[in-house]
Amino acid sequence: MLQALLPAMYPMLKQGFGLDFGQIGLITLSFQLTASLLQPLIGHYTDQRPWPYSLSAGMGFTLCGLLLLSVAGSFHALLLAAGLVGLGSAVFHPESSRVARMASGGQHGLAQSLFQVGGNAGSAIGPLAAAFVVLPRGQRSVAWFSGAALLAMVVLWWVGGWYRRHHSSGGPAHPALARTPRALPAGRVRAALAVLIVLIFSKYFYLASLTSYYTFYLIHRFGVSVQSAQIHLFVFLGAVAAGTIIGGPVGDRFGRKRVIWGSILGVLPFTLALPYVGLAWTGVLSGLIGLIIASAFSAILVYAQELLPGRVGLISGLFFGLAFGVAGIGAAVLGRLADATSIETIYHLCSYLPALGLLTGLLPEIETGGGRLPPPEPELEPGPVTLG
Repeated sequence: MLQALLPAMYPMLKQGFGLDFGQIGLITLSFQLTASLLQPLIGHYTDQRPWPYSLSAGMGFTLCGLLLLSVAGSFHALLLAAGLVGLGSAVFHPESSRVARMASGGQHGLAQSLFQVGGNAGSAIGPLAAAFVVLPRGQRSVAWFSGAALLAMVVLWWVGGWYRRHHSSGGPAHPALARTPRALPAGRVRAALAVLIVLIFSKYFYLASLTSYYTFYLIHRFGVSVQSAQIHLFVFLGAVAAGTIIGGPVGDRFGRKRVIWGSILGVLPFTLALPYVGLAWTGVLSGLIGLIIASAFSAILVYAQELLPGRVGLISGLFFGLAFGVAGIGAAVLGRLADATSIETIYHLCSYLPALGLLTGLLPEIETGGGRLPPPEPELEPGPVTLG
């Protein structure tokens, strides 16, 4: 919710600071780059040296970014505030993903979906908070949300204590649920990871066109008010949250690869139709797109974790980092493109990105049975992994 305040404020910041779409994209890039570049490094570090209280520390960086955002008086201050919020995300996600996996009871897809749906639900609430609190009361009202950040720090300190005790005791094992993934040659592991990275690119580059520019698209093409555009964005982000919670348990039951197929490639007809329909169908199609495409991430993440068992922090940091980084680069590129052409052009071009889902056919079959394949415990103290 706190991170979602930033993009939800873009129409207000654009008008108040006289920004163009390229500068809006740079604000997103500032947030996403700090979030993406540091996450794999932090994840690799915490695979070797678990850092339970990084959860609370990450929220502290987000708090600092919000307070700076509430008083920023220049474009450079906005970039710094966005970078601090991104730093909070980079510190928070690798260990929080590990905690979700530790608490999963072997249902790793469900656990990742529950973890991510919290973020997606907060992202959906962010535009409403901006529409009904920040927009009417101005930029300084962002500081009011510092209370939520402080409360979150307290809760996460308690979770960090649970994590430390759980790790010290070795954690509960679930031998009935654990199966050993098929061993793959190092070359096939690298190729599979490369395919997953391309799929993350297609998913989040397309989502960048909606999360960063959907409100501008609705205002420019259909002449709706800012508040109405924010409500449409809320509906889209709510559909993303629903898709996230669906994708994990479906992957546990039927297999991650099937979910990836259906999510990335299955959304293509709707993205191709979106630029040509009216306001009502735009709302319907954007909801369907959010619902379908969001179901992929937990399946992709757990599939990657099973390719490299014992490297939960590294994989989580890498893929969360890629998600943020691709979204940031996408926002910056699409902003420049919108300035050079039109806001409608980016939706025409991006509509073809889900066709990259055809690459899912190159992923190896590492699952058996119903698709539930958690690697054997313990996962917190892995030995060295050699890929070549």
